[in-house]
Amino acid sequence: MRWMACLIPALVLAACSQPAAPPAEPAADAPPPMEASVAATPAAEPAKAAAEPAGAAPTDAPAEDARARIETLLGDAAQYEKVFNAFKTAVVGGDRAAVVEEVRFPLNIANGRKITGPGEFQRNYEKIITPAVVKAVSEQDFGKVFVNHQGVMIGDGQVWLNGQCLDQACTKTEVKVITIQ
Repeated sequence: MRWMACLIPALVLAACSQPAAPPAEPAADAPPPMEASVAATPAAEPAKAAAEPAGAAPTDAPAEDARARIETLLGDAAQYEKVFNAFKTAVVGGDRAAVVEEVRFPLNIANGRKITGPGEFQRNYEKIITPAVVKAVSEQDFGKVFVNHQGVMIGDGQVWLNGQCLDQACTKTEVKVITIQ
């Protein structure tokens, strides 16, 4: 009986650690996993580690590993880096218009809400781009981003980037910010 108490958790952990196959067509409005959006607490790091598939590159790996992981799971890493850098520059510089250019609407925000367009985003800018978001974005290095099949995470889940297919065959994609929380 005692060996079952040890075996069941081990089996559950083994089942959870298998990498998920990327979806055939990424959902344009699918938010990233909420467990990855844990506020900056000591529990945030284990949440990141639990969300990462077994055998995946650690989040503090060199930039080449982050790019390789993006290429493997999401597509063109250069596109992700370009959007990451433009968004970071805009947020840190307080350039609201440039921030809006890097966002896909409807934008997922905290508490399961959505921002439907640029006007609503501008009216709620201070509520969306909070000091915690600015801090997370300003401190994030592209080479250390967390990557899974749902996108690229900035900070402890404050911001997520992902691509959207622009054609039926998904040969063309557009990378944008999909979640800010």
